[in-house]
Amino acid sequence: MYDDILLPTDGDESMDNVYAHTLDLAQRHDATVHILYVIDDRAFLTLASDVVDNVVSELEATGEEATTIALDRIESGDVEATAAIRRGNPAEEIIDYIEREDIDIVTMGTHGSNYQENMVGSVSARVVADAPVPVLTVNVNGSDE
Repeated sequence: MYDDILLPTDGDESMDNVYAHTLDLAQRHDATVHILYVIDDRAFLTLASDVVDNVVSELEATGEEATTIALDRIESGDVEATAAIRRGNPAEEIIDYIEREDIDIVTMGTHGSNYQENMVGSVSARVVADAPVPVLTVNVNGSDE
């Protein structure tokens, strides 16, 4: 049923619960996990052009570290995994990746009841609303609320 699972990551240290759910799902279905980090280039609109290159380099390094951590965690469970870094609007890039890579399900973290995210719309909320596949959201706040 699930051959390819997408695990978007932002490099947040609180992803342990998401990794655990993804790993369990992948092991049960003998699935490949696709780890995706998206550099949000919308923030670059207000930066001077000479600063953008430095910021992109820093964000690429953050993405490399985030995907390496996720790869290590997933592969430690004897699950096949691959990683990619993209640049753009995170929700749009995640949806595009789902369609291009024929993803069957997405597992991603959410901050649950965070008031500001609920008011302006979080990446996970947009993905849940727009994804053509099921999306499993896992609260990363450390509580079960």
